[in-house]
Amino acid sequence: MRFGFVVPWADAEDIGDIAAEAEAAGWDGLFVWEPVWGVDAWVSLGLAAVRTTKIRLGTLLTPPSRRRPAELASQVATVDRLSRGRVVLSIGLGAVDSGFEAFGEECDRRRRAELMDECMDIVTGLWAGQPFEYSGRHYRVTATDFPTIGHTVQQPRVPVWCVGAIGSERSMARALRWDGLLPQVVDGHGPREATLDEIAAVREQVGDRDYDIIVEGEGSQHSPAAWADAGATWWIESMWGALREASAVTASIDRLREGPPTL
Repeated sequence: MRFGFVVPWADAEDIGDIAAEAEAAGWDGLFVWEPVWGVDAWVSLGLAAVRTTKIRLGTLLTPPSRRRPAELASQVATVDRLSRGRVVLSIGLGAVDSGFEAFGEECDRRRRAELMDECMDIVTGLWAGQPFEYSGRHYRVTATDFPTIGHTVQQPRVPVWCVGAIGSERSMARALRWDGLLPQVVDGHGPREATLDEIAAVREQVGDRDYDIIVEGEGSQHSPAAWADAGATWWIESMWGALREASAVTASIDRLREGPPTL
């Protein structure tokens, strides 16, 4: 199991400091959330890339439905080059209550799923190089010979982690096409975290394939070792309660300096 940390709140300059602290303390990954309006996630990760040499960097998460595909492909590839191939792109529909309606973003779940799928078709197609063409319901791309730097260091592409709703055949089929699962469960009581048994069932379904299963929580309240035994490959430490601290940045650095959980 590898250990990451998702930053609850910080400006871009702080992300550089936090990433350096995380790497020095032995963490394996640092992740930031991507707001509709606020601190730019990919600018922040670019700074983190030049402040570190080993730690993986990514979003938790990016909603492709509200992104221009070529722009997203460019940002991710640029940070992948800056980091010498240490980027992870996490995708999902996103939370509409984070500002989707206020800024005119698509809120319909089915349309967001369509937009996400088409956006990622284009993102991965552009990473593969020109000539590239695409014709979908929402996007059209024609081949261009305009000179650009579009390659990624990681081949055949940057790893993609995708939210999958355990119990939803369509949602899980989408997630299993990619490189990792961010599991959710939606039942009659609303969304909840997956159980150990549910994670173990996904691992059995995946089999021997090199596929990440990512779980999130606070090590002080959960046992990362139990999740590892169930088949999870990443533990993402989340301390959203730091938003209530006098300084979320200081609280994050203090936690990072303690080091990742032990198994």
